[in-house]
Amino acid sequence: MSEKFQRKIEDFECENCGALVIGNGFTNHCPVCLFSKHVDIFPGDRAEECQGLMEPIGVELEKGKYIILQKCLKCGKMWRNEARPEDDIGQFLTNLL
Repeated sequence: MSEKFQRKIEDFECENCGALVIGNGFTNHCPVCLFSKHVDIFPGDRAEECQGLMEPIGVELEKGKYIILQKCLKCGKMWRNEARPEDDIGQFLTNLL
């Protein structure tokens, strides 16, 4: 983990689908729709001014783990998030087809 990582334990309501997400300090996206919010410059710092929604645009398999590819709908920044066991990757993949 980067020296600039700041663990923030926060619950939030997903701005895309409305799901209540219980945070664990590493939670950075909704496990239901896989959207997140562009709030960090470095993970956990909450210093990003953009505040746009980060849309899941794809999934990659890397070293046996799913990586969610996201793009900010406001500024276009691309981001990669490791999927968590509670993520509905299967539903996302079904929706891509």
